Amino acid sequence: MAQHSHEHTTTSSHADSQAHSCHGGHGHEHGTATPVRGGKYDKVPAGHAGAVYTCPMHPEVRQTKPGACPLCGMGLELESAAVGDEGPNPELVDFTRRFWVAAVLTIPVLVLAMSPYLGLTAIRDVFGERTSMWLELALSTPVILWSGWPFFVRGWNSFRTLNLNMFSLIGMGVGAAYLFSIVAVLTPGIFPEGFRREDGSVGVYFEAAAVIVTLVLLGQVMELRAREGTGKAIRALLDMAAKTARVIRPDGSEEEVALEDVQVGDHLRVRPGDKVPVDGVVVEGRSSIDESMISGEPVPVEKVEGDTVTGATINGTGSLVMEATRVGADTMLSQIVEMVANAQRSRAPIQKFADRVAGKFVPAVILIAIISFIAWAIWGPAPALSYALVSAVAVLIIACPCALGLATPMSIMTATGRGAQAGVLIKNAEALERFAKVDTLMVDKTGTLTEGKPKLVAVLPEEGHDEAEVLRLAATLEKGSEHPLAEAIVAGAEERGVKLGKADDFEAVTGMGVKGVVDGKPVALGNAKLMAELGLDGGKLADTANARRDEGETVMFVVLDGAIAGLVSVADPVKETTPEALKALHQLGFRIIMATGDNERTAKAVASRLGIDEIRADVLPEDKARIIQELQAEGRKVAMAGDGVNDAPALAQADVGIAMGTGADVAIESAGFTLVKGNLDGIVRARKLSQATMRNIKQNLFFALVYNATGVPIAAGILYPFLGILIGPIFAAFAMSASSLSVVLNALRLRRVRI
Repeated sequence: MAQHSHEHTTTSSHADSQAHSCHGGHGHEHGTATPVRGGKYDKVPAGHAGAVYTCPMHPEVRQTKPGACPLCGMGLELESAAVGDEGPNPELVDFTRRFWVAAVLTIPVLVLAMSPYLGLTAIRDVFGERTSMWLELALSTPVILWSGWPFFVRGWNSFRTLNLNMFSLIGMGVGAAYLFSIVAVLTPGIFPEGFRREDGSVGVYFEAAAVIVTLVLLGQVMELRAREGTGKAIRALLDMAAKTARVIRPDGSEEEVALEDVQVGDHLRVRPGDKVPVDGVVVEGRSSIDESMISGEPVPVEKVEGDTVTGATINGTGSLVMEATRVGADTMLSQIVEMVANAQRSRAPIQKFADRVAGKFVPAVILIAIISFIAWAIWGPAPALSYALVSAVAVLIIACPCALGLATPMSIMTATGRGAQAGVLIKNAEALERFAKVDTLMVDKTGTLTEGKPKLVAVLPEEGHDEAEVLRLAATLEKGSEHPLAEAIVAGAEERGVKLGKADDFEAVTGMGVKGVVDGKPVALGNAKLMAELGLDGGKLADTANARRDEGETVMFVVLDGAIAGLVSVADPVKETTPEALKALHQLGFRIIMATGDNERTAKAVASRLGIDEIRADVLPEDKARIIQELQAEGRKVAMAGDGVNDAPALAQADVGIAMGTGADVAIESAGFTLVKGNLDGIVRARKLSQATMRNIKQNLFFALVYNATGVPIAAGILYPFLGILIGPIFAAFAMSASSLSVVLNALRLRRVRI
């Protein structure tokens, strides 16, 4: 492909480029790969084509059947958002059923146990003390052994695999209270004086064990419902897809078929108000299409013959005939869904901090519970051992680190879904975290600041040559190139009715222009660098060329048989959204650098008009990655926005790569963010979202850490000597569930954040 004096090579001008690839998979930058394949916890055999389940917090856990994560105990979810049934989460259904059984049975247990403390002694007197204990045992046993059974299984697995987690603590706390109470009912005589009350009886804690199970189940149900809420963006996207398509057969007849039966190349009728069934190209008709579902832009886009259309967008009042170019998993909608699903499972670097804390926290809590038991047994009031047991169980329950574990992934899951709704696709959580810290934004000119659809604006011949001849030479040489400027010259020649010849020995001179042979004579087209290499002076046209460059036009000299025959000037209009977006980016703290292959005069003209901080002109494609390295060496955090094939190395080198959604697939694969619409205001949305997400994560982590830092000492009884306060296991269970729920609800606020 030709490399001109202007911008880098790109394929973004073609219609099919808009249906770009948005595959997730392995993160590109410094990178978090998601999901992790082939590790210790990957139980998916090679070549498996069915459903795969993975843990939202630990993507390295993968298996072919639903179950619980061996690392954190969380229920596994489908790895692919587009695979599996459309019913409710089976874990949510199961836990909801267990919760209602537990709630119904726990209420009478609680009434029996607490009645003496509420002045309702008559309730317990009706049955008598021993019978009341047996009733508590009978009612609480199904709660503990059936409703709470998943917690014991997950707790046991955590000890078996040495991956201690919240279920380790719940299992220990509930198990200790329940087993102690059973022994107290069956053989009360074996307990020493330290467990006996003033009347010689031994207290039981069935109500504590049952209430803990019920409250933890309630917390799990609410958490699962909230986690389902984070996937609403994906499900909403999936629901947007048309269910059928109207195929036009070769004989002209039309037939309604299921969407999965549409083949590439089929001609489809899109009637007014219909959803576009798949990605394709308009072959007949004219209409406006609402593309807000992929771009976040509410203004309908005019579509005429040759324009691309995207599946699931909504047709306006016109009628269209389109040719299907991408169907099934290849459509933009399917790829967006996969990208969002992969991003939701990815892990931000800040999660490593939470993992380190949680990894050391559970063993520390078990140690604190043991110390608390010993301290109460030695120094506590009578019955000291009962106080010791209550304190130890309360420590185990209140310290469950579920809020700490949820703090980051819940925010990431919610933010990636919110981004998809606004046309900002996030490849992984690392990119989201990094972008909040970026201080320098390097942008390409063509296709990023400008429309990427340049037009020929002037042909100026040298003396002895005419305009048609100069244009014919330039267009003939360029007709084999896919470069936007080359296409502009060829299109300009066709509009003027200029007949093109044949070019031989075509050669692209990187960063300078192109050479070849037309009508048996050597012809060259390029910038001042190419002229210098050929030993030519711009002559009278040099001043004209500079004046046009000062207006932001790209000027190329045409050389025929070793002499300048004239020049052609091409202009690429700035996008309407660019000035306002640049202003917003400055307000968000970015230093903006424009890197372009244009010469310095043209670059300065554009930069001064748009208020860009710094320009790098006459940049070759390979120079962009080097410039980013230099900026990084100065301590800057750099984001690069581009859309072309040659932008891929720079996008990968940047701290965060941003692919303009109308660009080449390879650029999108190299980027951490993809902007579906391809406008700079998408970067504004991405920045606001990344900053809001990091604030949200830090709020969650702060709350979780403060909660545990204060809750554990209080549960251990540190306030008892001073204020006589000792919280019981029931209050500990309530506090633990409330802390998790608060983190979840805080993360869900990102669904409504304004970006």
